[in-house]
Amino acid sequence: MTHMEKMPPPKSPGFEANLRTIQIDAILPVKQLPATVPKSQKYGQIAASIREVGLIEPPVVARAAGQEGSFILLDGHVRLHVLKEMGETTVTCLVATDDESFTYNKRISRLATIQEHKMILRAVERGVSEARIAAALNVNIALIRQKRTLLNGICPEAAELLKARHCPINSFRALRKMKPLRQIQAAELMIAANNYTVPYVEAILAASDVADLVDPAAKKTPAGVTREQAERMKAEMANLQKNIKLIEGTLGPDHLRLVVAGRYVERLLQNDRLARYLDKNHGEILGEFRQIVASLAQPAPTTEVRSSEAD
Repeated sequence: MTHMEKMPPPKSPGFEANLRTIQIDAILPVKQLPATVPKSQKYGQIAASIREVGLIEPPVVARAAGQEGSFILLDGHVRLHVLKEMGETTVTCLVATDDESFTYNKRISRLATIQEHKMILRAVERGVSEARIAAALNVNIALIRQKRTLLNGICPEAAELLKARHCPINSFRALRKMKPLRQIQAAELMIAANNYTVPYVEAILAASDVADLVDPAAKKTPAGVTREQAERMKAEMANLQKNIKLIEGTLGPDHLRLVVAGRYVERLLQNDRLARYLDKNHGEILGEFRQIVASLAQPAPTTEVRSSEAD
């Protein structure tokens, strides 16, 4: 680095270094909770969790501009409502340095099924009873046991593919009936279709060869599906699997070309004369260009994980 070059300015942290205890009355919500929320199962789970083990994840606030001592609530409206119902007057919060109330929740991935399974396993390993975990989540103990044994019979490669996905528990039940290689193929099909529902996984199961099943004798043709339809479904699934592999081979280069082209369009639009000309003579093209630039400006999702208190 030459003496003429300058180091880039350090990025400011997104949050203040220390948690802060704030009067609940000084926190201004940015939305009003619907009247139905306190009656919902999710609300009951959050309330039970706070009663049993306390507030795991602090609400996120930002300082209100021009209002000394006041804060805007960015995330945690349900948690704050529960604390008010419990008669609490203060709450420990994470203070954001910017008011990002419109984008904060978009940067967070909700707790995935496998991640929840791992959290339950860790809690059990630390000596927390299944009964207490069930009470904290306000669910039946049988459901906790199902989640604890979620990956029994699931191969590590399929679990890795689905670790950040929101799959119903019964989808894993269908996967267990497949051999490891077919589980991996099924997981790839689910991701490609962005469909993790039980009917979809059962359709993949129905389209699987008996050689790909753990217990071929237990294979059943879905009710209302003829042998010909089952064979056609199997062929379509195989074709989709082949297409996925082809797309995977070109996705990286295609994405790189898209980014390069998009940045070029962005520089073109920074030319005021060209932008005015397009606006006057080719408004439709200008609109398409702006959509391309806007899509490139959207932030990529992070891998941050929320607990069961997420709201």
